[in-house]
Amino acid sequence: MLSPHDIIVKPIVTEKSMDDMAEKKYTFKVMKKANKVQIANAVEAVFGVKVEKVYTMNMTGKKKRMGRFVGKRSDWKKAIVKLTEDSKEIQFFEGL
Repeated sequence: MLSPHDIIVKPIVTEKSMDDMAEKKYTFKVMKKANKVQIANAVEAVFGVKVEKVYTMNMTGKKKRMGRFVGKRSDWKKAIVKLTEDSKEIQFFEGL
């Protein structure tokens, strides 16, 4: 059984994700094999909020070159979590 801290890898803080916080949408990098139900339960357990909907997308890693050698960054999964209207804000993002 996975703990909620294993499912949520890290928050994603960009200009677009900061604009989405006005609509109570928060963006996280999550474990590749996690599904929407597991992500919703993990966010509710870690931050103590109520989740309305979860949007997920698989992000492909970029190809990177180092001279004549070509490598690839690893693929990862991004989740955008929308909170209910009566839910409180996530404390982690308030100071940003």
